[in-house]
Amino acid sequence: MIKNIIFDLGGVVLNIDFQRSADAFKELGISNFDKLYSRAVQNSLFENLEMGLISADKFRNQIRLLSNLNLSDQEIDDAWNAIILDFPEERLNLICQVSKIYSCYLLSNTNKIHYDIYQADLINHHNINGLESMFVKTWFSHDLKMRKPNKNIFEYALADGDLKPEETIFIDDSIQNIKVAEKLGIKTIFLDVENGDDISNYFSEGKLIMK
Repeated sequence: MIKNIIFDLGGVVLNIDFQRSADAFKELGISNFDKLYSRAVQNSLFENLEMGLISADKFRNQIRLLSNLNLSDQEIDDAWNAIILDFPEERLNLICQVSKIYSCYLLSNTNKIHYDIYQADLINHHNINGLESMFVKTWFSHDLKMRKPNKNIFEYALADGDLKPEETIFIDDSIQNIKVAEKLGIKTIFLDVENGDDISNYFSEGKLIMK
């Protein structure tokens, strides 16, 4: 019996577009940004930022070194944050509905620069006091110094939430993350967002629909 649902953030709850950041950095003069960072591949610089191993300031400085361009902090942040689109109202409402039936959690590879932007969006545009108010627990890679698809972040979530894998569904749009979760006995839903899949396809009146 499923009692718990762990949601990924980007692509699952929050709309994102990797290409927008790639295009924004290209406009700044970094032509190969999409080879450094995409849905499938991340340069160690971005992994370190997501794991909280480097500060936002050091990230910006490294971008300047990589590009050999004298970019301002604001230019870098604006291009980096271009990946973030919006929280569809219907998804936020769905999570509120689902939370009445299941214990809902959030497990996200993210970073402090993005975190500040989407948290402000929730407050300013949806009157929601941050993601923490929507879930029983939120696990962010930059806080935990761990990231998906490494096994340790899933093990941490299970232990911290006192969750049994067989009672837990993990929803993510990355197949590599799904495979690791499955190896730990967690039930999964792969959200094929590139082909228009959406979490609303897996719930009816807040209840899971297992296809």
